[in-house]
Amino acid sequence: MSAPTATYPNYSPGLEGVIGGITTISEIISETSTLVYRGYNVHDLASHGTFEETAYLLLYGKLPNQAELDGLRATLAAEREVPAEVYTALKQLPKDTHPMDIAKVGFAVYAPYDPDYSAPATDQEANRRKAVRILAKASTIVGNGHRIRNGQEPLKPKAEHSIAQNFLYLMSGEEPDAKTAHVLDSSLTLYAEHGFNASTFACRVTVATLSDIYSGIVSGIGTLKGPLHGGANEEAMRMLEEIGSPDKAEAWIRDALATKKKIMGFGHREYKKRDPRAIYLTVVAKELAAEKGMTKWSEIADILENVMETEKGIYPNVDFPAAYAYYALGIPVDLYTPIFVIARVSGWSAHVLEQLANNRLIRPGCIYEGPHSAEWKPVGERA
Repeated sequence: MSAPTATYPNYSPGLEGVIGGITTISEIISETSTLVYRGYNVHDLASHGTFEETAYLLLYGKLPNQAELDGLRATLAAEREVPAEVYTALKQLPKDTHPMDIAKVGFAVYAPYDPDYSAPATDQEANRRKAVRILAKASTIVGNGHRIRNGQEPLKPKAEHSIAQNFLYLMSGEEPDAKTAHVLDSSLTLYAEHGFNASTFACRVTVATLSDIYSGIVSGIGTLKGPLHGGANEEAMRMLEEIGSPDKAEAWIRDALATKKKIMGFGHREYKKRDPRAIYLTVVAKELAAEKGMTKWSEIADILENVMETEKGIYPNVDFPAAYAYYALGIPVDLYTPIFVIARVSGWSAHVLEQLANNRLIRPGCIYEGPHSAEWKPVGERA
C-alpha cells in the first residue's frame, strides 16, 4: 500500500527528492542537462578521452597522466583473464540463462580467488586493487559468458586490447574495427557513473554493512537487471523492432500514448529536459547507423522523439540511442545491459570506496500500515 504524502509529509515514494548521502564522484545538474564526473563534463570525457581514463578518474579522483594511464592499462591487461573455475561454473548454467545472471555468477565465483579476498572490508588500498581487477574482468566475464552460453569455448583476452575492444573481440571472435571500438568506448564512458541511482545505492547499502566489494558489485548487477533501470536499453530496442519500419512509427507511438503503453527509453527522473548522455550518444549512434546502412532505426527514432517532445515534452534518455547504436555494432540485444555492467563497475567501485571512507550503516525508517492488536489463537481455532 502506498502511504499518502498528505498523511505522512516526510514520506517520499521511491525516495524521490530524498538526500541519501554526500558524494564527490558525480553531479547531475538537471536544469542545464549537465552531467559531470569529478568536475569534468561527460561530453568532454566521451569525445576526447577513453573509458580507461574515465575509470581512472572515478577510482583515483584525478585524470591520469601518461605514466599513470600506461600503468593502469598494463594492470588491466595482466588482470583481464579469470580463473578456469569461473568458466567451469558458467558452463553449468542453463543455456537460456540471462547474461546479467551470468555476470552475477561470474563475479560471485571469482570473489574468493581475488588475491585480496581476506583483506578487511575497510582496507581501502585492497579495495582499490579489487576494483581494478573487477574493472579488468567485467568485459571478459560478459564476453566469454556469451560464448559459453552459445556452446563456444572462451577466448583468451589480448593484452593490447582496450576494455571495449576486449568485449567486442570475445563476443564475436573477430578483431573490432576502430570506429566500432570508439562508439562502444564512448558509450562506456557515458554509462560509467550517474549518482545515487538504484544500483549504485544498492552497492552502497551492501558495503555499508561492512560486507565486501564483490557483494556490492553483485547487488548492483541484480538491481541493474530490471527494465526500469539498466534493462531499459534492451526494451527500447525490442520496441524499435516491434515498430519495424519508419512508415509505422508515428501511428505506433500515438497509439502507445493513447493507450498509456510504457514507452521505453524516454524520460528520466533526474532531468527536467534532455539527458546529456543521450545528446552525445544520439549523434554518434546516427553517424554509425548511416555508415552501416542501417538508417531505418534512426529514422524510427527521429519520429518517436519528435512526437514525444511535441505531445508530452519528454525527451530520450541514454538508453534510447544506445539501443540502436549497439544494434548497429552487431551486439545481441540481451547483451545490452551487461555492457552497462562493464561500464558501471567503475562507478560502483568508486562509490564503494567513498562509502567505506566515512561509513555509516544505511538503515532508513518505514511507515507501518498493517493491523494492530491481533489476538493470538491456537492453530486449531484459526479460520
